Amino acid sequence: MQLLQKFKRGSSKPKGHSNYAYTTARVRAMKSKILPKETYPRLMNMGIDEITRFIEESEYKEDVDELARQYEGVDLIEHALNRNLAVTFTKLINISEGEVNYLIAEKLKKYDIWNIKTILRGKYCDASTEDILEAIVAAGSLSYTLFSELAAKSDYEEVISELSNTEYYPILKNYDGTNLSEIENQLDKMYYAGLFEATRGSRSKDRKLFASFTRLGIDIKNLTTLFRLKKAGITDPDMMDLMIEGGLKLKLKDIERLMPLSFEDFISELAKYPYWEDISEVVSPDMQSLIDVESRLKKHRLKSAASFSHVYPLSIVPIMGYMLSKQNEVNNLRIIIRGKAANLNEEVIREQLVI
Repeated sequence: MQLLQKFKRGSSKPKGHSNYAYTTARVRAMKSKILPKETYPRLMNMGIDEITRFIEESEYKEDVDELARQYEGVDLIEHALNRNLAVTFTKLINISEGEVNYLIAEKLKKYDIWNIKTILRGKYCDASTEDILEAIVAAGSLSYTLFSELAAKSDYEEVISELSNTEYYPILKNYDGTNLSEIENQLDKMYYAGLFEATRGSRSKDRKLFASFTRLGIDIKNLTTLFRLKKAGITDPDMMDLMIEGGLKLKLKDIERLMPLSFEDFISELAKYPYWEDISEVVSPDMQSLIDVESRLKKHRLKSAASFSHVYPLSIVPIMGYMLSKQNEVNNLRIIIRGKAANLNEEVIREQLVI
């Protein structure tokens, strides 16, 4: 765990030469190790012991070996997956320079925010330190050691006090123990504002691509939130506060028009937007679950990243695409191992996979 215990910092400002050719070459080598989609049907036919052996003998072997003295069984795999993700993304920071290093570091701040949310939720639900640590991915600028210490704190006040010297404190200091969803929403908005700030005032092709990639992510996030609200029968205009500004093809004015609609009318209107083609087969007024819709939207983002990577092979896009693919691999493995451990129906597990 020594690597994870270090503070992992990218450049606060782009300095020096941007080594895109070198970084993208290394990323291509890393991406070649991503599990092919044919692997997942095989895993679905395995028992939990076989899946565990597969993970232990794969690219995650070093992580499993490192953590085997502390954990066992499914918990060991859970921690190994998170550790591997953190080590992998830290490697991207270490091999990159200049602008590419800066943009990767800004992107990885999502994990700082994810971890802070996880700890606050854990304190809110009175979860154990171990339960909280299972979900920590120390891939941002804050260390695993810090998050371990925060997870062990007795209450949220101590957690927030320890974060007083971070950029997140101006938002966190307003948490009163009851307004968690509001704080989480503000942290998300802060994150995306930071991504846009990273591209402001530059004519760099890579910054423009980075901005487009970010805007697509905002569309997917806003559309997912809209589906959840509509499925719950919520049409309150005040819910606009949950939406992130800056989408690529789904602007706030579009969302404002969609917000008051019933679920059936909302679906009808979506046919006018470019994302409809990817989700139309699984959307209907009487649909029982949103799992298929959310999976299709995630697939669309992965597919878009792959397409852009072919057009701009020596740019930030292949790096961002790899990060998405790696995160997706870890999510899929986690879904399978946890689903099998909980004796879930195979069809239920399969529906949640993004392949």
